[in-house]
Amino acid sequence: MKVILLERVEKLGTIGDEVDVKHGFGRNYLIPQGKALRANADNRARFERERDAFEKRNADSKASAEAEAEKLEGITLTMIRQAGDTGQLYGSVTARDVSASAEEAGFSVPRSTVRQDNPIKAIGIYDVVIRLHAEASASIKVNVARSEEEAERQAAGEDVVAAFAEESQAAAAAQAGEMAEAASELSDQIGGGEDED
Repeated sequence: MKVILLERVEKLGTIGDEVDVKHGFGRNYLIPQGKALRANADNRARFERERDAFEKRNADSKASAEAEAEKLEGITLTMIRQAGDTGQLYGSVTARDVSASAEEAGFSVPRSTVRQDNPIKAIGIYDVVIRLHAEASASIKVNVARSEEEAERQAAGEDVVAAFAEESQAAAAAQAGEMAEAASELSDQIGGGEDED
């Protein structure tokens, strides 16, 4: 399917470009979203007549997206989630969660603008790109933790999973030492009792 782009579309082209796209992508996304017109004689003539309006609309949407991206750039969203001792989440943090958290923080971030290759499945701090327009994006940090205190420790640069593992090892070593000591005392008591007989 050949379409005329009405705005810059990532990995496709810029305003006025005629590009080939898959039928489903053109029919279900580009045309209904107002990002493209079917490439035919009538629409070519319409595009040339209204080119200035399309370019103005694109410039306006780009300007508003850049303003929002400027506000978003560098913010950190903290998300409290349940996780196991190894830091593995019970569930995951998806684009929908990032969008909802940004909305709670007072930003307008539609879910479709969150660029996340894979869902977040472990605690930690992650970089997430928000693409508000083909020519405007912002990079934010998502701090996923089990508690507010843990989120603050992560933000300060501490590896909370490694710290938890060290604490667990120290506790296990202390417990093993106590058990060895108790076994030694028991052995001495049993051994001492045999000598008396």
